[in-house]
Amino acid sequence: MSNFPFQRLQVDLAALIARTSAGQRLPSEPVLAKQLGVSRATLRDAMRTFETQGLIRRRQGSGTFVVGKVQALESGLEVLESLETMANRLNLEISVSNLKVEQETADEDIAASLNLSVGVPLLCVRRVIRADDRPVAYLVDTLPQDVLNLDGLPDDFRGSVLDFLLERGDSLKTSRANISAIGATAEVAKVLEIQRGDVLLHIYSQLFDKSGKAVDYSLSYFIPGYFHFHVVRRVGTA
Repeated sequence: MSNFPFQRLQVDLAALIARTSAGQRLPSEPVLAKQLGVSRATLRDAMRTFETQGLIRRRQGSGTFVVGKVQALESGLEVLESLETMANRLNLEISVSNLKVEQETADEDIAASLNLSVGVPLLCVRRVIRADDRPVAYLVDTLPQDVLNLDGLPDDFRGSVLDFLLERGDSLKTSRANISAIGATAEVAKVLEIQRGDVLLHIYSQLFDKSGKAVDYSLSYFIPGYFHFHVVRRVGTA
């Protein structure tokens, strides 16, 4: 029974979202909390459920907006594919924005992930994936410059490092990925147009070639509700 008031709050929020047109802004947090008779902290907790479903989007400094439903990208994680490849297979339209390709040097974490020395030159590729012109994912790939450098990228490069390496003929073999839920940092929140601390699906992974060399270290941040990933597992036996 102790959760009933919170459930009632979620029902009220669902009704408010349902009768608000896509693109319209909801009342501000102070106003909405007062209308619903709850604290702002409780209101934020309840609203996270609708954010993860992709029904609302909080924009830093602008407020909370109702968004139209988009078809979620559903895929298994057993095979490494680019988001572009997944979207094409599902006939979904996505686009790339905020593409930045920069030369950097390896800090301790990146050096350890790529089995390199600290200070080694790297190439970093950052971009935002959009669906219906909404940011839904932020991807960062970091590669040793003996694998990829600025001069090696074509003028029509669209942001998929994996697809570029495959099309170039690189002998890629395996990827080790770690999956978790995290709160958005200030940098990630800004490019995804969400609030700092909002929950994201986070995947960080290493890509290895056939010799076992780490050729790419990637960080991927996904807004829940727009992505449904699954894993097919074999049943173990004693």
